[in-house]
Amino acid sequence: MSTGRIIIGDACVAEGAAWLAEHDPRFAQALTLTGPLPLRLRADGFAELLSAIVSQQVSVASARAIWARMIAAGLDRPENILEAREDELRAIGLSRQKIRYSYALAEAGIDYDALRTATTDDVIKTLTRVPGIGIWTAEIYAMFSLGRADVFAPGDLALQESARVLFDLPDRPKEKAFRQMAESWAPWRSVAARLLWAYYRVEKNREGIS
Repeated sequence: MSTGRIIIGDACVAEGAAWLAEHDPRFAQALTLTGPLPLRLRADGFAELLSAIVSQQVSVASARAIWARMIAAGLDRPENILEAREDELRAIGLSRQKIRYSYALAEAGIDYDALRTATTDDVIKTLTRVPGIGIWTAEIYAMFSLGRADVFAPGDLALQESARVLFDLPDRPKEKAFRQMAESWAPWRSVAARLLWAYYRVEKNREGIS
């Protein structure tokens, strides 16, 4: 199996958005409100996943502050994490659980270059073997760090709420049902996610104004 389409720039996102708008008039309606969708691509590799671990269950501001201290201390590389003592990592702001996850990621020996050409299923299997990395984190990594065009994250609450409003559903779709629902958005499920996130922000702003 191939990696599928890789998103490399804004033109790819625009192509996917146009396909979705043609595929379903509700996506077309959402696009008129959101405007052009963001690219949202990120770097891949150890540091990106470690940053995701650091960000779990803390505010954005706290995560940024901790991550800035880790970068300043050179703790964005696996060899340096493995050499660091627990009390050093705790002083930087990591909880005991996140210290354990950080060591586990550093010890995992993931071949990040190989992930670029692995199937998405293999990427997710490889990453979720590491304690602290769940399916959502692995899907987001495949979507934005590897640029996969056809990945979705049905466990994401913002995506669920956005779909509830846009598709006039009685409740937020459950993860399994949402994954099945998103199958009809292939081969542009990553762009559908971008569109739903953008639409979610529009709707939340509307609610704040009214």
